[in-house]
Amino acid sequence: MVRSIFLLSSSKVHGYEFLRHAQEELTTFLKRNSVKTILFVPYAKIAHDKYTETVSKALSPWGYKVEGIHVKKNPSDAIRSAEAIFIGGGNTFLLLKTLYDLNLVEVIRGAVLNNGIPYIGSSAGTNVATLSIHTTNDMPIVFPPTFDALKLVSFNINPHYLETDASKQHMGETRDERLNEFLEYQKRPVLGLREGTALIIYDDKVTLVGDRKAKLFKPECDPVEFDPPCDLSFLLKGN
Repeated sequence: MVRSIFLLSSSKVHGYEFLRHAQEELTTFLKRNSVKTILFVPYAKIAHDKYTETVSKALSPWGYKVEGIHVKKNPSDAIRSAEAIFIGGGNTFLLLKTLYDLNLVEVIRGAVLNNGIPYIGSSAGTNVATLSIHTTNDMPIVFPPTFDALKLVSFNINPHYLETDASKQHMGETRDERLNEFLEYQKRPVLGLREGTALIIYDDKVTLVGDRKAKLFKPECDPVEFDPPCDLSFLLKGN
């Protein structure tokens, strides 16, 4: 079964309304998969109804119906029967803990990888789509049983990737330093996704889209920048 995955760095970009910066690519993705109704997973935030309403207001003018998984009697069945799954941003630790608490990790993985149900992730939803949440920017406000995530792709991502502005005279640790600490222990690549960028994955093809570069960190290598649109399929072919 072909996997279809759309991973956004963020839902909000300066100068755009919610999700509007990705409208063209996202609608193309949904049309390609014949999606009309999207199952939204709001577990990265506390106010589930409000968050689902925000997503619905953004997507309904584009012709899509949004349903919140939190109002479903059986979340597992809702995942298995979904036309598409959208996991939104917020706190990655809260999101992953909730997915484990509700026994949804394996259900989502099977739905996406075995049954071909399209997956959309943004920020925290992108973090949990990877091998682990080690490279999130969030604070651990709760404790999931493990940092292992959905493993829909075989590498890690750092959404909202941002380099320190040297002119600000910041003397604390930079994002690059923190990601290099991860590389020293985990020995696997991390893609820094700047806001306004996304990855579109069809089967084993990975395409970077957006209006900014992505930065790839690999163990014992200098970081490499990639200009969109470009093919990053090599990320799925081993570390």
